[in-house]
Amino acid sequence: MPRLRSVAAATTALDRRTLLAATGAVSLSAGIGYALGTGGSGEDGTTTTASTAAREQPVAVSRKAPAAPLAPYTRGTTLATVAAPRSGSGYRRLGDGPAWKRVVRSDLAAPKAGRAERRTALAAFVQFTDLHVVDVQHPLRYEYFRAQTASAWRPQEALSVQGAISLVERVNALRGAPATGAPLHFVMTTGDNTDNNAKTELDWFLKVMSGGRITPNSGDPHRYEGVQNSGLKLYWQPDAALRDSDKLHGFPRLDGFLRAAIRQVRSPGLNLPWYSTVGNHDFLPGGCYAPADPFWADFAVGGKKLMALDEAVGKKMWDNVKKGGDPKGADFKAMLKSQARKMRSVTPDEGRAPFTPAEYLAAHLDPAHTGPGPIGHGYSQANLAAKTQYYSFRIADDIIGVSVDSTDPGGHYEGSIGTAQLKWLDRTLREAAQDGAYVIVFSHHTSRSMRNLRRDPSRPAEKRHGGDEVLALLASHRNVLAWVNGHSHRNRITPHSAPDGRSFWEISTASHVDFPQLARVIEVADNHDGTISVFTTLIESAAPHRTDFADLSQTGLAALYREISFNAPGARSDLSGTAGDRNTELVLKKG
Repeated sequence: MPRLRSVAAATTALDRRTLLAATGAVSLSAGIGYALGTGGSGEDGTTTTASTAAREQPVAVSRKAPAAPLAPYTRGTTLATVAAPRSGSGYRRLGDGPAWKRVVRSDLAAPKAGRAERRTALAAFVQFTDLHVVDVQHPLRYEYFRAQTASAWRPQEALSVQGAISLVERVNALRGAPATGAPLHFVMTTGDNTDNNAKTELDWFLKVMSGGRITPNSGDPHRYEGVQNSGLKLYWQPDAALRDSDKLHGFPRLDGFLRAAIRQVRSPGLNLPWYSTVGNHDFLPGGCYAPADPFWADFAVGGKKLMALDEAVGKKMWDNVKKGGDPKGADFKAMLKSQARKMRSVTPDEGRAPFTPAEYLAAHLDPAHTGPGPIGHGYSQANLAAKTQYYSFRIADDIIGVSVDSTDPGGHYEGSIGTAQLKWLDRTLREAAQDGAYVIVFSHHTSRSMRNLRRDPSRPAEKRHGGDEVLALLASHRNVLAWVNGHSHRNRITPHSAPDGRSFWEISTASHVDFPQLARVIEVADNHDGTISVFTTLIESAAPHRTDFADLSQTGLAALYREISFNAPGARSDLSGTAGDRNTELVLKKG
């Protein structure tokens, strides 16, 4: 495998790739994605393959490399400091907490002495996942399930746009990859980019990523209309004196909060190329229900919103969903119809309509959202023609990226993939091996959450395949390094190995909507001793850890987004994972 550049502090010689990266030249070494397979599979399983010209055509250039010699660093990462609660009870303020040290994991291979001096960087990129850019006033939001699931009611959600912009600002400020110092190649977002499968949210997400002005408001253009000014004690009423259930636990009164939350903001957009992977919330109404029923579209754009529900009714419904029931939302629809007289009037908005997979692809391909590229952010016209949302791309000379669509069109929040895609994945891995390339696989769902084997309504004859089958397929290819995903909102790093010694790491990353609101930098390095190291480093948004209740600026709201998420009712304390799931060096044998 050719080398990118040495990361040893004593290295002074520049090879070809170092020179290209340092000068920002058009080369994969400088972090350019190349168009490869588009995932253009038809119902018969045939695949549209890329031409030789497509393989050689650069589509985006990364940030210039920092001056040599490259060196590790910690600033701006959780290797330096992490948001942590200050002393007290009830609503707790955040401040600067102790750093998370890097842990070397030898589950799959023994680390060898002196590797840091020998190592050369092969690739470096950032993973965003589960941004959940939310239109909190959307009629299909089900906050009234708050007693059943913490994901139904997040008092911080009105600030999801400001929080996501602050994460973009953090990435833009990174000087490079923390472990090797190498230039970052790109950002990959692994699904649940939106929350309600709404066109408003898709527009906001694309502008967050590629840059633009965003007014995170829908319905009435002049005021917020939702549960947080409903006067219901069930929800935090930030602008009111009402002693709601959350204020009883210390939540503050913040005059002007809702007015500030819907105020126009600006995203600088990423200064790196970025790629996109689809999640269940990007495809299914509510992230759960099969999308074919026109009821969802009519209700989404309409003028009624349910804000309260009998707790016993909610428990019965949610218990059924947790068991895999109601994938088409028949029970949910019936409940909404039965509660029509209890709904509140809101301003109708056609912008809240659900988007189809074709519209999702077209929005990514829109030149207005290209930003630093590539055009389509991984998706292509071939995907549109074949009605697929999976593809491959070249990360670096020696590494191919594969984006998998793990959402089940039959409904429910757990995932699976169809036979055509499974065969395409197998072919893509074999072709990469023939080219001498390693592979990193991206998906939304984790292996543990791919248990939903309902048939795709548009391909009823096609079998669906779960996480165990995907794991077996990946383990059968020696060139797979890692499977990077999200969905669980929890940091977890899992080693996978086969009896013949083939192995790879599954890297699952926490969300950016629930505390601790993290993203992850991932680096691949050749240790030149028969092993490869995959480094993972968690990062927070650029917003300060400490908040000021009087600061309702864009940055101040981003800081509140983090602090409120820590205090959210039902918030879990284990989502950051163990030390071995956070900042790591993951060692594995070269295939």
